[in-house]
Amino acid sequence: MATPRIRLLIGDTIAIGPGKASLLEEIDRKGSISAAARNMGMSYRKAWRLIDSINDDFKVEIVSKSTGGKGGGGAYLSPFGKEMLQRYLLIEKKAAESIVDDLVWFENQLRSKTN
Repeated sequence: MATPRIRLLIGDTIAIGPGKASLLEEIDRKGSISAAARNMGMSYRKAWRLIDSINDDFKVEIVSKSTGGKGGGGAYLSPFGKEMLQRYLLIEKKAAESIVDDLVWFENQLRSKTN
């Protein structure tokens, strides 16, 4: 069954959407922006732009970065970043649960695609 993807548009700002959420999940798993971007097939530059955008949009830092050195740099979600991501994922889950019958209906109306 299809899964709805939610984009939270607050005013003129896209606070978070599927792309940013996926990147945050990967950073949380990998502890690195470059590893997260690589895992997603995204350029490092694009990942940095998304992270800067997220951090600029919120009052509190979402992704914290540590500079390189002997052990290398890294990135991690701040406690607020983790909470924000979990709340976003919960919104997606609630949305999917509330429209399951409609999603099934739409899926049944789509033409079959053969590869």
